[in-house]
Amino acid sequence: MQKQKLMINRERLKDELERFANFGRTEKNGVTRLALSEEDRLVRDYFCSCCEELGLEIKIDDMGCIYATLKGTENKAPIVIGSHLDSVKRGGRFDGVLGVIAGLEIVRTLVDNGIKPNIPITIVNFTNEEGARFEPSMMASGVISGKFDKKTMLNKVDLEGKTFEQALNASRYAGDEANRLKEGSALLELHIEQGPILEKESLSIGIVECVVGMACYEFEILGESNHAGTTPMNMRRDALFAANHLITEIRHRLGGLDSDLVYTIGRINAFPNIHTVIPNKVIFSLEARHKNPEVIAAVEEIIQGLPQFSLNEDCEIKTTKLWDRDTVWFDKDICHRLEQSAQSLGYSNKRMVSGAGHDAQFMASVLPTAMVFVPSINGKSHCEEEKTTWEDCEKGVNVLLDTVLTMLSE
Repeated sequence: MQKQKLMINRERLKDELERFANFGRTEKNGVTRLALSEEDRLVRDYFCSCCEELGLEIKIDDMGCIYATLKGTENKAPIVIGSHLDSVKRGGRFDGVLGVIAGLEIVRTLVDNGIKPNIPITIVNFTNEEGARFEPSMMASGVISGKFDKKTMLNKVDLEGKTFEQALNASRYAGDEANRLKEGSALLELHIEQGPILEKESLSIGIVECVVGMACYEFEILGESNHAGTTPMNMRRDALFAANHLITEIRHRLGGLDSDLVYTIGRINAFPNIHTVIPNKVIFSLEARHKNPEVIAAVEEIIQGLPQFSLNEDCEIKTTKLWDRDTVWFDKDICHRLEQSAQSLGYSNKRMVSGAGHDAQFMASVLPTAMVFVPSINGKSHCEEEKTTWEDCEKGVNVLLDTVLTMLSE
């Protein structure tokens, strides 16, 4: 007879998610908890109080990341579980915070059952994952992993002119660089999918193999302004018409590359933006994401050929590459462990990729890392309507717990 598996407490998990949501809860049951805001400071205080009650050792690093550790019986690199507590403006109750509370619930389950781990268990809250107040996103994990320069990040400014360093010091969560996460047996990040795939396929668990690569470009179309009522159509150099033709051509060319390719024109500005004046300049962004670098290379080849596009309304087209990132693949062994745990628990699951960025993608260069997704209802996230069923939240944490127990038993 197979021994019954240890499970987390779903009601406790649910109650804790709701308590954390009280720090910045909006009228429509979402959350606004910008990094290092008063709401963020208060939720950090509450998180630390929960950890202190469990007897965890708490350390803070120089970027404000919180590490709460359940000591192990052996001096080994810790198993790290976590995500982030900050949110976007009018965001949801699950994004980021689920991954932190998952670590809290796993430690509580171990303590409740008198399990003293041989490997330390560390719960982490990474500072400013969202980048909603201070750009860029994944700021702290980016500094820890060497992707971002600390001095540059400290000088980032919010809309009110306050620097990240000023906000960090005011929060009283400015710690010591020596406390940064430098090693670990594994880093496990549980996150809502923020997309529709798992729900559409009626699956409970996504084993995330990678965060996909991407390239981001800016297009500038230069025409000529003139009077909208007196200039004949065949004598115009209308930058907005040229942009319209170009966008249609971009969709046509990129649409035939690969069914998994996603691409977005998320920002567009026309100048002078006056209804009686022919636009003389249009600027728009284009980003494309795919796990295969060859597909991204094909996208870039297409983009580089677009300035010679024929339907340009006699306008000049300039392209500028803003930035890119390579696909980050997660640790194969940990992904396999997570998959085995999901299967042993009887949870429907699949291997998948993440189109969104997460702290885990930066930390993967520091220690063995992997992610688990749970479904987002209607694929919604970064909005007040964001929702994941309590059952799926429980399943996601159980997968992490089972994986941790397997690691502890070796």
